[in-house]
Amino acid sequence: MTSVSNTSPIERIARVIAAEMLSPNAEGAGELGRPVSEIVDTIWPRETDRALAVLRTLREPTATMIAAGRAAGDDPARIWSAMVNAAIAESVALAD
Repeated sequence: MTSVSNTSPIERIARVIAAEMLSPNAEGAGELGRPVSEIVDTIWPRETDRALAVLRTLREPTATMIAAGRAAGDDPARIWSAMVNAAIAESVALAD
């Protein structure tokens, strides 16, 4: 079975956006004086508009995503995961 998250997609995306901006590992702000995770806990709500924009963009799947969803079976969680993984694979192909 595919893992099911306990947090909303908006919160997860907003947290990633905030962490990417701050984390030295992600080439973000650098010396912050405290762990990035603590700062993310405070600022992620400010990134919900960006997170919503990302999620709204995913409403229209590509042909590759649709094919992956159809091949994933009947479990909605597996279908979702397959479609998102297909989108990630498309982005990797663009980078090559």
